[in-house]
Amino acid sequence: VLMATGLGRNGLQDWLIQRVTAVILLVYLVGLAFLMAQHQPFTHAAWQELFQKPYVRYGTLFALISLCLHAWVGIWTVLTDYIKPLCLRLPLQLLVIMSLLGNMLWGIYILWGR
Repeated sequence: VLMATGLGRNGLQDWLIQRVTAVILLVYLVGLAFLMAQHQPFTHAAWQELFQKPYVRYGTLFALISLCLHAWVGIWTVLTDYIKPLCLRLPLQLLVIMSLLGNMLWGIYILWGR
């Protein structure tokens, strides 16, 4: 059975995307917490210095992409399970896609826009 998420060809692949992105986000958050703990007291200047490092920027970008993929699979699943009329579900899915894309672009701008 083909899935309309566009991310995976079946439910198992969508399930795997959810789990892998969850692990990526967990590793990112633990790593970020570790890096923040090394800069005590953590000030705005320390925050700026931390995010000037390429590995933090790339890690954040990877986590941002993972968050958007994770959110899309989860929201797509909820919408298809609970909103059956296609005329209601498609506009909501489009709104979610636009919101996720907008947030991802905003995050990329924050990371690399300066």
